Amino acid sequence: MASTIALEAVTKFYGETYAVGPVDLEIREGEFFSLLGPSGCGKTTTLRLIGGFEEASAGTIRIGDRVVDRIPVEKRGVGMVFQSYALFPHLSVFENIAFGLRLRRIAKPELERRVGDTLKLVDLDGLAARMPRQLSGGQQQRAALARALVVEPSVLLLDEPLSNLDLKLREQMREEIRRLQRRLGITAVYVTHDQGEAMAVSDRTAVMNAGRIEQVGTPRDIYEHPGTLFVASFIGQCNFLTGSVIGQAGEHLEFVSEHGTRLEIARREIGATDATVVIRPEAVALSFQGDVGDVARGSAPNRLVARVEELVYLGEKIGVTLSLDLEGGGSGERLLASEQIFRGQALPAVGDRLTVEIPPQECILIGSQGPHGST
Repeated sequence: MASTIALEAVTKFYGETYAVGPVDLEIREGEFFSLLGPSGCGKTTTLRLIGGFEEASAGTIRIGDRVVDRIPVEKRGVGMVFQSYALFPHLSVFENIAFGLRLRRIAKPELERRVGDTLKLVDLDGLAARMPRQLSGGQQQRAALARALVVEPSVLLLDEPLSNLDLKLREQMREEIRRLQRRLGITAVYVTHDQGEAMAVSDRTAVMNAGRIEQVGTPRDIYEHPGTLFVASFIGQCNFLTGSVIGQAGEHLEFVSEHGTRLEIARREIGATDATVVIRPEAVALSFQGDVGDVARGSAPNRLVARVEELVYLGEKIGVTLSLDLEGGGSGERLLASEQIFRGQALPAVGDRLTVEIPPQECILIGSQGPHGST
């Protein structure tokens, strides 16, 4: 049975050292929810607070309709998959998976049935008698997952479970975990520092920084509408232009960077006067061919001339470092662009002048009070 999880003003201190909070968060029933952030941001501590492996210094934690602040781990209805897998090296795969059931004094016939069913669920049937040292990394990860699932938890907690695997196996295993979560309908809370991993598996994600939640949303919401400069910088690549809103340009705001680059932002209301424009590299459209001499500043919103400073070939796309052309009236400010390419397509070279166009709706304006970009 899946459960809703709610954290209300939850805070954690270790002695005088602040670790997490205050955190207010609701994780929906049956949701695959990720806690994402850099090392030391508090995401694992938050997960351990939910599971009962740490005790909150203040606040309330609910799982389903129960307040679980004083309820021990084994009675919270949670299953935990640790980063190190934490398999007992002296026990077989069967006994590792059965460990939680034996603690709960499950009768032998029921225990054997549940372990057998779970082994099949994670594709380990036939390996029950092996010791952990006889398993591959992927098989150990499956065994750790099976041990968490066999107790039939309402909540599955996963603390960076794929960090010890190579890239291809990590991608395969994250798909398997997501498939199992959907099949079982269980509420899952997944800790990772890998933004790509969080975006690939999550229904929603909380981005954490310095013990607090910066933003909660779907992967698409967070990527396309970052709420803070930290979120914008942590999720994907960005261009950051710091400057000021100087007025209105028709239906758009007019922004000028501290280096003199002028941009129109697709928003009517003026938010912060001093702000930063965030632009994703793929939003910077490039024109590789044609005479750029006729491109006049202001002939279209955010159409500029730039010189190629660096080009990186990445197979299906290129990464281009640009300098807004001083000869064309630009500021010399640098922009990173990412462009999809096709086999045999002519590519620019370092030193080439290109037309650059940035749609006003792709400019996200973030001020001291949060985002002021297009909605």
